[in-house]
Amino acid sequence: MFFPTLLITDDDIGFRETLRDILEPEGFRTFLAEDGWEAFEIVKAEPVHVVLLDMHMPRINGLETIRLVHEIKPKLPCILLSAALDEMIVNAAEKLFAFSVLSKPCSRKQITSIVRKALKTAYSF
Repeated sequence: MFFPTLLITDDDIGFRETLRDILEPEGFRTFLAEDGWEAFEIVKAEPVHVVLLDMHMPRINGLETIRLVHEIKPKLPCILLSAALDEMIVNAAEKLFAFSVLSKPCSRKQITSIVRKALKTAYSF
């Protein structure tokens, strides 16, 4: 049986673990990263199907992480989340080919729906 792998990246441990607790019962494997650099290292080393990441993190932010990830895996769907979403962030994410941008907080239905859509779009499953 195949279980798609998600990488959840956020400097807030509570938010990371909440997303994990929502998504694992839906049939997803998860990796957790506390910042963009750790996420980039995981993407280089592990099979990841979708990256969820916060915009505002230490070391490198979500946009910079998307740029780095797409340098090595250009088609990997990245979903950016931000509690301080504005037009500038949305435009920058679109230029980096982010799959989606969500405002925090988001509902269980929103997050599971967008992850499934990313998987279907990128991998046809």
